[in-house]
Amino acid sequence: MSRRLSIFYSVLLLIFASPSLLSPVTGDLAGDRQALLDFLNNITHPPSLAWNASSPICTTWSGVTCNRDNTRVTALHLPGASLLGPIPPGTISRLSELEILSLRSNGLHGPFPIDFLQLKKLKAITLGNNKLSGPLPSDYTTWMNLTVLDLFGNRFNGSIPSGVSNLTGLLSLNLAENDLSGEIPELNLPGLRRLNVSNNNLTGTVPKSLKRFGQSSFSGNNLTYDNTSPPVGSPEKEKEQKEDKHGIYISEPAVLGIVISGCFLIFFAIAVLIIICYVKRKKRQETKPETVTPAKANPETLPSEKEVSKTRKELNIEDMEEKSEFNKIVFFEGSNLAFNLEDLLTSSAEFLGKGTFGMTYKAVLGDAKVIAVKRFKDLSVSRKDFKHQMEIVGNVKHENVAPLRAYVCSKEEKLMVYDYYPTGSLSVLLHGKNGDEGHKPLDWGTRLRFLIGLAKGLAHLHTQHKLVHGNIKSSNIFLNSKRYGCISETGLALLTNPVIRADSSARTELRYRAPEAYDTRRSTPESDIYGFGIVMLETLSGRSSMDDKKEDIELVVWMNKVLAEQWTGEVFDLELVKTPDIEAKLIQMLDLVQLCTNRVPAKRPEIGKVVEILEEIERE
Repeated sequence: MSRRLSIFYSVLLLIFASPSLLSPVTGDLAGDRQALLDFLNNITHPPSLAWNASSPICTTWSGVTCNRDNTRVTALHLPGASLLGPIPPGTISRLSELEILSLRSNGLHGPFPIDFLQLKKLKAITLGNNKLSGPLPSDYTTWMNLTVLDLFGNRFNGSIPSGVSNLTGLLSLNLAENDLSGEIPELNLPGLRRLNVSNNNLTGTVPKSLKRFGQSSFSGNNLTYDNTSPPVGSPEKEKEQKEDKHGIYISEPAVLGIVISGCFLIFFAIAVLIIICYVKRKKRQETKPETVTPAKANPETLPSEKEVSKTRKELNIEDMEEKSEFNKIVFFEGSNLAFNLEDLLTSSAEFLGKGTFGMTYKAVLGDAKVIAVKRFKDLSVSRKDFKHQMEIVGNVKHENVAPLRAYVCSKEEKLMVYDYYPTGSLSVLLHGKNGDEGHKPLDWGTRLRFLIGLAKGLAHLHTQHKLVHGNIKSSNIFLNSKRYGCISETGLALLTNPVIRADSSARTELRYRAPEAYDTRRSTPESDIYGFGIVMLETLSGRSSMDDKKEDIELVVWMNKVLAEQWTGEVFDLELVKTPDIEAKLIQMLDLVQLCTNRVPAKRPEIGKVVEILEEIERE
């Protein structure tokens, strides 16, 4: 009896001494402010992280994000903030509306902050790359909204709790590089997309329900996939990986010999190619007449009337058939345009941008109609082939493919005429014109509609016309009248293999090109899918395909680097993270990006499947 009374009084003492640990967490913005100040005042932090108690918490506090009406704190991002020491109890746990918590890559130590389990609205938590230790909690029933749990790179020990199975909404679980031991429990989490328990002290057999994740998720343990295979990451397994699919091991001297022979052949081929190019160029220079052509005009404007007249005068030496062709503009059905070559070449023009195949202008005709004109430069293709390709492209009719309205094919000029889209391209809407960081952020719905429209346009090209696009990039994607994406510059890649220039626009475009297309200069449906994946990643991350203001690194390389560091959330644009109930959708989209940008073309999904996934995400 006395023992029962002792336990009863102990429980009462715990309740009255620490009511915040057991009572429901409620509050307002003032309470959130005080909770964050209590957290900061009780942990070692750098002077640069100084929240001003009198300043607006939602707009001026570093790492703090609020809901749309700025009434509660919903996200706390303090990765790599040089925070040191144990996490002060009863501080962050008072942020009852908190959905995202990132404290990775700090110097935090001590046990798992058990009071975090009070955060019932938490969707993503990452405490990776710290020095937290001790066992993990056994009960996670309060985290029913959690989608991402990242405890990578700490010192947690004991077993993986079977209670993790209660996290039914979990999409990503990362427990890698800890001191966890014992067997992996059966985790009935059918929605789980990412799992990493590598580099622990786990033993036994990988549960059947988790084998879909592949052996890399379990490496660095004493685990087996079944009763016969060697442990994942064992010497036997490493030896197997050094052999090719026929079991043949290639020695280092043999590899060296292959490399030297390959280099010699490459150098020989380059020398032959240089000689051929030199002979062709010299031949062109000897036969090329000295004329003033529109291509030599100021790139900011179309050629002057004087230059047009001189061009026409020179045409008199050609036969009549060629002359009539030179002055002919071919219009396609539904263009609603009526102008001649002189109207076009003398119209006022605004330079919009330079791409792989030439320059694009905004032209205002005499009747005030506005069009976009693509002007080709150094397009080494015959007029017959050019016309043939224009006829193919001009007959493509789909709401998600920008229609070709007209084209010009003369000896001196090759032009394409499109509708002008005043809202600008996806690139401009994402990054601002000329990289202006003061532009209005693009909302989630518009980004998704851009991608759905792009996918539908590509599906139409691939399935109905057996065409590849060959030049997928964010600056070629616009919003149609229904506010969905549509793709421009269809089929141009089939005209020629453009010379890779050394300027910034060319380097940027190469970031969208599939590895095999870069090597072979040949576009395929699979290379279109790769380009789509890059555009999709650009849309999710808010980063340009190559932003000189940031790391000069390809987006796919950057994504893989971030994911290797075990924090998926770092990929996403903070503007997207603020969107309610978006975490699961972002994870789905990121999975799709990785499929589309697989280095093996055959492993990329078909565009029809991409459309299905994106439309399903839109319906959710």
